[in-house]
Formats: sequence, C-alpha cells, structure tokens
Amino acid sequence: MTERRLVLQQWFEQGIPFNRFLGIRLHALERGRCVLRLPWRDELIGDATRPAVHGGVISTLIDTAGGGACFSALDRVEDRLSTVDLRVDFLRPGAAADLWCQGEVVRMGNRVGVARMTLWSGHMPTAGEPDQPVATGQAVYNIVRRSEE
Repeated sequence: MTERRLVLQQWFEQGIPFNRFLGIRLHALERGRCVLRLPWRDELIGDATRPAVHGGVISTLIDTAGGGACFSALDRVEDRLSTVDLRVDFLRPGAAADLWCQGEVVRMGNRVGVARMTLWSGHMPTAGEPDQPVATGQAVYNIVRRSEE
C-alpha cells in the first residue's frame, strides 16, 4: 500500500484541482479506509455570525473521504470511481478549526461501492472521548474498470 498510497496522496492533494484549492490533505489511507484533514482558514466560513463552516466544504470532504476509502479498496490504480448518490446529515455547526473526515467502505461490489463517513471539527475523537461529529454521510460510487492495454 505504501507506493499506492503515495500515488493516491499526490492525486488527492494535487491532481484534483478543487481539492488543491481547498487544501485537503490525506492523513491516513489503508484498504477500505481514508482519513482527510482540511487545515482551517477563514475562507471556509459559511455563516459569519457564528462563525461556522460552509456546508459545501463539509459535503466535499465527506464525498472525497468516501471516494478515497472506496478507491483504496480497488486493486488497480487505473480503475476510477464516480459519485452516484451522496447523503449528508448536518448534525451541528462546524467550529472554526481543522476539519477531519473518515470514510470507511461498507461494501465493494463489482460495479458499485458504498461508504460511510464521519466529519469532526478540531480533531478526531480518541477512545474514551465523546464522539460529537459535525456531520455524517453515506455515498454510493460507480466503479469504472479500465481495461488493460
């Protein structure tokens, strides 16, 4: 996974222009699991009266973490994914702090993958800490298998 992780990290952080614009960082990647971190900056505010993170930023991280988890479960780097369905449940306002999002594969089929995601503000909870996510999500990804040439 080390070489593949480096390829995926480069692709996630630099190869996708929107991820690069936001500053998304790949924190952890293993087969079927992806953890992303988005370092805080004031441009991520959606509600200046609180201040709270913009819902589009939250949705992007949730979709990207789920896609990363499913992509890490593919056997070939050439294969691709596209989002078919995305559900985001906004649970509480996201504080002005680094955002962390974990995606985990629920099921990888031949044509679709399903992942569940959780997003936190500040840090990911450790064992014994209360788990108070900002948002949760679930997504379905279409798997596009590229033929070997």
